[in-house]
Amino acid sequence: MKRLKLLFLQIVVMVVALLIWHVVSTTSLFGDVKTTQFFFSTPMAVLERTFKQLTSSEIYWHLGITLTETVLAFVIGSLAGILFGFAFARHELLSAVFDPYIKAANALPRVVLAPIFALWFGLGIWSKVALGFTLVFFIVFFNVYQGVREVSPTILANARMLGMNERQLFRHVYWPSALTWMFSSLHTSVGFALVGAVVGEYLGSSAGLGYKIHEAESVFDVTGVFSGMLILAIFVIAIDTLVTLVERRLLVWRPGQSTTTVA
Repeated sequence: MKRLKLLFLQIVVMVVALLIWHVVSTTSLFGDVKTTQFFFSTPMAVLERTFKQLTSSEIYWHLGITLTETVLAFVIGSLAGILFGFAFARHELLSAVFDPYIKAANALPRVVLAPIFALWFGLGIWSKVALGFTLVFFIVFFNVYQGVREVSPTILANARMLGMNERQLFRHVYWPSALTWMFSSLHTSVGFALVGAVVGEYLGSSAGLGYKIHEAESVFDVTGVFSGMLILAIFVIAIDTLVTLVERRLLVWRPGQSTTTVA
């Protein structure tokens, strides 16, 4: 019942937002209707354009390219973040030497890097993967780094007293601690991988959802822009749902509720 109630409230929010949008764009409440529709279009026009695009095969080709870029950026960025996060967390000298460079690289605006990646890797998928990588890597890196550093000294001391070597400590102490932090950033990492792909496509490409949105914007097709954003939103929700299912499968170590009953 709680899930049904939550779903109902979410639908209510969407309906209210669409009604407000419809009233603003179809009445003279906020000025001339034609001027308002030029900037905001109308909900029905956007839905009609979205349905038309979803029933054609072209949009799925663009979706496939964006999905490929997102998956590659997420996988490569996550693996690199995990490896470097563990390495820096376990070697204090290495962490201290590279600390200012890591912080400086993380502070760089990703939009500035997009033209450089386009120059290095061209306008194909790899420039978008590189941009998504820079977003995913630092999220995973800092979470894994913090997860390893947050291991309780008491647990480490007890594990060493039991005779655990470094390999056993990694498997039974450091890795479970890092997993908790790593999975907490899973949804964020996937979202940023998608952001990197779409922004890269928007700035320079010949295919993808970002390219479709930029193409509509270049001819002042506001309906096309909102339609592309709606398709992107549907795409994000689908990916987030998939990530949630995978996360529930992988978090098998999470303690469940006790089923013991007291007589």
